[in-house]
Amino acid sequence: MTSAVILIAVLATATLSGVLGMAGGIVLMAVLIATLPVAGAMVVHGAAQAASNGARFVFLRDYMMWRTLPPYAAGAALAVALFAVFAFVPHPGLVLILVGATPWLARWMPALKGLDIRRPPTAAICGATVTATQLLAGASGPLLDAFYQNTDVDRRAIVATKAFTQTVGHLLKLVYYALIVGQLLEDVDASAMPLWLIGAVVALAVVGTRIGTQLLGGIDDRQFRRVSGWAILTLGALCMAKGVRDLLVQSAMLAP
Repeated sequence: MTSAVILIAVLATATLSGVLGMAGGIVLMAVLIATLPVAGAMVVHGAAQAASNGARFVFLRDYMMWRTLPPYAAGAALAVALFAVFAFVPHPGLVLILVGATPWLARWMPALKGLDIRRPPTAAICGATVTATQLLAGASGPLLDAFYQNTDVDRRAIVATKAFTQTVGHLLKLVYYALIVGQLLEDVDASAMPLWLIGAVVALAVVGTRIGTQLLGGIDDRQFRRVSGWAILTLGALCMAKGVRDLLVQSAMLAP
């Protein structure tokens, strides 16, 4: 039953991300955390999201905004280097609050309304903050989307570029937890996760992504921005609510 729930969630969330270019990762992480040990959830999520985003990029590769990649990669490399040196891990609840607040701040603050991923400084900041958030919380959809809301390009260019950078981010997350943090693979072995499940997750992530990118062709840019905008604000609110809840729960546990 647990495997069936995971596979259905992977297919559904890959389809969702195929249409909107985001949102699926956060929903999938919520499902996995509720059904698997943390180590297993990180592995399944990383495998599913790397496959889903990688396939989405392949399907839409002709629309990729390659000029954003060098500054984004520089920011991402800086984040990984800092994490490797300091191994700084704040409370996950705080991370969720910050991630969820970003799209709301982008709507309310004039300075953040000018974010455009095509600008090299913006792309570098995006690479650093999004990669750091992936290493901390596993998913970074609301934060990533804030850098694209004011990028006036074809919806497929947005989805393709997000897909490529997210693929790299999820692979970095797997490398970080497996090689730098350590013990992840041993924990996964201890949880007795069947290898066929990982294979099925990857396959269904690709299938869901194909379905989603086909649906993407049926909507126009105006509909895409309206739906994705409301979706990311809703997810942001849910992230903040969960972050506050997690902090309150921890405080209650530590109280004498």
